[in-house]
Amino acid sequence: MPWIYLLIASVFEVVFALATNATDGFTVLGPSLLTAAAAAGGIFFLSLALKTLDVGVGYTIWTGIGSVGTVALGTVIFDEALSPGKILAFFLIIGGVLGLKLADKLTPARQADAA
Repeated sequence: MPWIYLLIASVFEVVFALATNATDGFTVLGPSLLTAAAAAGGIFFLSLALKTLDVGVGYTIWTGIGSVGTVALGTVIFDEALSPGKILAFFLIIGGVLGLKLADKLTPARQADAA
């Protein structure tokens, strides 16, 4: 379940970033409320994931997936440029996230909690 929680938290992170762009400095009510709700949702589900995952792994993957999702959707929604440098960084982030996922080992105490 911690990886499912982390994925849900990451979706909230993407919504948070994209909604923040639409707040116009928190002067537009709808996007401002969505930003606050998405931030709260992301942190809530991240906290559930971190009951089992190491904070260094969980937080880094949360921000990595959030970054990749924000770049991808920012390109589609806000017509942001996607340069070769951004594409390279995009794949490096994905590689780092996958590397952390594959390298993650639960400590003995956390293995008991996960069961």
